[in-house]
Amino acid sequence: KQIVILSLSLFTVVAMAKENINHPGATVIVNTKTAAGCSPSTSQTDLDVNNIRTTIMGGGDMWWNLDDARYEIPKGGNKHSMFAGALWIGGVDAGGQLKVAAMTYRQDGNDFWPGPLNVNNATIAADECNKWDKHFKLERSEVEEYAARFDIDPTYVIPTSILEWPAHGDQSLAQDQFLAPFYDVNGNGIYEPYGGDYPDYNISGTNTDAALFGDQTLFWIFNDKGNIHSETGAEPLGLEIHAQAFGFAADNEVNDMTFYNYKIINRSTLPLNDTYFGQWVDPDLGFYLDDYVGCDVTLGLGFCYNGDAEDEGANGYGFNPPAIGVDFFQGPLADPNDGIDNDRDGTIDEAGEQIIMSKFVYYNNDFTTTGNPESGVDIYNYLQGIWKDNVPMTFGGDGHGGGNGSTTTECNFMFPGTSDDAFQGQEWTEQTAGNIPADRRFVQSAGPFTLQPGAVNEITTGVVWARAKSGGQTASIALVKIYDREAQALFDNNFNILNGPDAPDVTIRELDKNLIFTLSNGATSNNQNETYTEKDPYIIKTGPPYYNNPNYEFQGYLVYQLKS
Repeated sequence: KQIVILSLSLFTVVAMAKENINHPGATVIVNTKTAAGCSPSTSQTDLDVNNIRTTIMGGGDMWWNLDDARYEIPKGGNKHSMFAGALWIGGVDAGGQLKVAAMTYRQDGNDFWPGPLNVNNATIAADECNKWDKHFKLERSEVEEYAARFDIDPTYVIPTSILEWPAHGDQSLAQDQFLAPFYDVNGNGIYEPYGGDYPDYNISGTNTDAALFGDQTLFWIFNDKGNIHSETGAEPLGLEIHAQAFGFAADNEVNDMTFYNYKIINRSTLPLNDTYFGQWVDPDLGFYLDDYVGCDVTLGLGFCYNGDAEDEGANGYGFNPPAIGVDFFQGPLADPNDGIDNDRDGTIDEAGEQIIMSKFVYYNNDFTTTGNPESGVDIYNYLQGIWKDNVPMTFGGDGHGGGNGSTTTECNFMFPGTSDDAFQGQEWTEQTAGNIPADRRFVQSAGPFTLQPGAVNEITTGVVWARAKSGGQTASIALVKIYDREAQALFDNNFNILNGPDAPDVTIRELDKNLIFTLSNGATSNNQNETYTEKDPYIIKTGPPYYNNPNYEFQGYLVYQLKS
């Protein structure tokens, strides 16, 4: 397949080796201005707060720039661990009509466009799509400085990122009144940055239900109704998605992680049955032709690792290469009383039960029955753990009844090692299947459930990277799993990473051969009156032999006098 980019009367054709391989007879679809007539998103913004620099697109895809991989880790090293990723969503309406929204490489077109929908009829005009074709990038430090200096320091200038925060939709276009979350100081429901309101981070340390996360955050809105679905050829669902990508600058393994939260709102007026939400991943770990993939069912983790001891070439990581994983932290709400333990916690049908990773599917970069999806039907099949020829996945071998250790027993997870409780004591990996390392793609999905009109679901995923210093390529898998548990603990704590007490304000009074220092913590400090306390997300057990309090608490100052 090829990409065709239309700009006025100029056509440019680019063959892209890392996307789907050339498929004889394939037709290239150029977006035509039908339906709302929205153009594909062109917005590209880097998330680059920590040891990672990755490009986030505005059209539902990420980790690439429409040309090449853009998940550089370590930052500045010119080595990339991901090539592309996107949301996949599909279901069937009461009349049996398949509805799918998904993105891959834009070789066939797009299913997502920028901007919020009209809440009454789930529509959007082309000029609104163009208006919203951008990311809103925030630095947490900017918001902290705002909270500390606003209305106190007369020299303070509010940054543009706070002034232009898209808190509200256009009421004249029937957009939702509340879009980007904000902290409403006076509770009047209106975002007023000149009145003390700011984007909704947990700045004070007490707002544990804050809706924005990270030390750097990208926020954007996209939908699946802006034009025809030329990527999948399927009917649209009527979804509006509020997305944020974020990361933390840390001195531990969190510095090698990125996270993604999607608030998915169904603006359709009809329910959708047997719905699945999925995370599609094309993980090119350095040199892209020698990869393996697998999953850990217990952790809800899909991962990619090198298929041999050395990740070769100028783009490779060399010996002892890293591994990278994608964790499906949070899935959609399960149907009440569906009789399924959707979160695998041993309890069936508890209130507010969420569906965690329920399928893990790997497929090849070819156009066989176990290869690249070629339609919305194929994408929906993969979300359900079904091959392109409508054969369900089976345990062992290639998952299609062939290869070493193959069976005819249906399964939900490909290459789970020994983590699939449905097959206790049985190991299934790419190695046991006798696979040759190559270009890999995988899908993690959660479902089925009924997507009701007006329903709001949140999907949260995270990317974890690790590189062992010795032990070969499989040692990095074990390290990724260790780090993933820490990422899970951070998610469980609503991404409230331990900040530590704020530094005090210091005033100095000079006397004869004496200096009197006064340390104070004012109203904007999280250590006001020296009462700081904050939960450490990594302390998950209390009681003997653990300390009985999982919080860090302020105990005092250490004051040093230097010789000179």
